[in-house]
Formats: sequence, structure tokens, C-alpha cells
Amino acid sequence: MTVASTDRLARALDGWRARLRGLDELAAPVVVACSGGADSLALLALASVAGLQPVAVHVDHGLRDGSAHEYTRVAQLAARLGVPARTTRVALAPGPNLEARARASRYAALRDARDELRASAILVGHTADDQAETVLLNLLRGSGPAGLAGMAVRAGDVVRPLLGLRRADTVEICARLGVAPLHDPMNDDVAFRRVWVRRELIPFLERGARRDLVPVLARQADVIGDESRWLDELAAAAWPGPDDDDEPPAHTLLALPLPLQRRAVRAWLGSPPPSHAEVERVLAVARCERRAAELTGGRRVARTAGRLRLGPRAHHDAGDA
Repeated sequence: MTVASTDRLARALDGWRARLRGLDELAAPVVVACSGGADSLALLALASVAGLQPVAVHVDHGLRDGSAHEYTRVAQLAARLGVPARTTRVALAPGPNLEARARASRYAALRDARDELRASAILVGHTADDQAETVLLNLLRGSGPAGLAGMAVRAGDVVRPLLGLRRADTVEICARLGVAPLHDPMNDDVAFRRVWVRRELIPFLERGARRDLVPVLARQADVIGDESRWLDELAAAAWPGPDDDDEPPAHTLLALPLPLQRRAVRAWLGSPPPSHAEVERVLAVARCERRAAELTGGRRVARTAGRLRLGPRAHHDAGDA
């Protein structure tokens, strides 16, 4: 891209650049997850203007005929923005939880690209509309405050700069740039729960409320997210505490208010994130109400001499008492 075309691109995007989030501390280059849709193309252009030397990474899930040919179009669109592109194919076996499995495989492929390119972060094109959908999806799943906080601007190596923009903004950005985004037919299939929330649930709620609910839900996510992170910091400072004891005392945990107990346990257990039921089982161990708690990931929590110990599940364990 020439200096002149870069300047024109910057002028075309000037009205949206101030609404980007989470880019200030990033170093070039970055990976941009690019499906060829309006959101990812807009993000690609904005990251380029921000001087982050983005590389468009297209992940082909192989879920429909002709999906492999979409990369050709993605590469053409990226080239018009002066951005290099690459693609990777992931294999998904038939079965349940397709959306979750596709998401996991997609992020794994993006992280492989990040490592190979030595990129500082992975940028994804989630907008305020996606945030509103996520809040409702998590509400339907029975998620606690962490779920109602929606998606964070930054979660580890994943950054979502477009959470301050609407989906209509990304469509307009593409129009101004003269690029025609791809349309994924899966975004029309209400058999997928997120598509159902987008196309049926949110319009139904908005008709009843007689207002645009996306800003309401996105603002709620921001507020709950700020409060949730503050409570997490309080909990982590209180237990295990600044010394980060490998086998922290149970009595210190039980002295905290119950909401902080749950958050402290969740932070202590780390990944994979524990379910609410698992957190409650660990607290029961701390209270001497059960001997041990079996967790996902082949882990086990037991209480010994007044301290909690997190370790691998023994092969002979038949379950907790």
C-alpha cells in the first residue's frame, strides 16, 4: 500500500478509530482472524491504519462445500487493503456441540499462526452486537456474573477492538472502502443458538421493550465486567494471598464472604475453568463436609492438616466421599 493510499484509508476510517479498544499496548505484528465478513474486514483495515502490521488469518472449518475457495476471496480483499493473508484448515468430526468445537479449533489454529508469526496478539472482530448476544446466551445457560459480563476487551492473547462499534458500522466501513464482504450462510441458520438469539430473540425483546437493546446489554456487560474484575482482585489478594501458597489454609478461605470464597476458589483452580458445582464441592472440602472433590482436567482437591491441596486425580479413586 502506498503512502497516499494509506493516508486515504486513514481519512476514511477516522470517525471509527477513536472508538477502538485495547490496541494501545499492542506491538506489531498482530494476527487478525479474518472470515471475509464485514466485521473482520473492517478490523483488518483499522488494525492496518493503527500501524499494527496485521496478517489476515483465515480458518477453514470445512463445514460446507466450497468453503476452501472462500480464502481466495479473503486474500483478494486483504490485498486491496495492503495486508498479507494466509489460511489454515481444521478438521471437525460430526457430532454434538458443533459451535463450541469449531470455536476451540479456530482459536487453536489462530494461536499456531500467532506463534509462527511471533505476533503480539490475536485480534477478533466481535462488535457490540456480538456482546449483546453473548450476554443473552450466557443468561440462558445460567451463567453467573462472569458470564453476564460478556466478552472482555482483552482475554490473554485475544483482543476485541470492535466492542465499541456496531455491526452496522463495520458494514459502512466496508462500503466506504469499496470492498464487498463475504456472507456466511451459516449466519442464517437459526438451528445455531447464537443465530437464533440474533435473528429471533433480540428482535422479539426489542419489539416488547420498544427500544434498541444492544447498547443496554453492552453497557451492562461493561459495568458488570468492571465490578467482577474488582471482586476477583479482592478475592485473589485475600486468598491464597500475595505469597501464593501452594497449599493455602482452609480457614482463611472460609473467613471470606461467600461471594469472595467462590471467586478465590475459581482463580486458585485456574484452567480449565471450574463449573459452579465444582466450586461448591471445593468449598465443601474446605468446610470438612467431604473428603475430596474431583474436578475436570483430571484434578482433585483434598484437605490435609487444615490446608487445601490441588493435585492430579489418583487412578484408584472411585469418587469423592
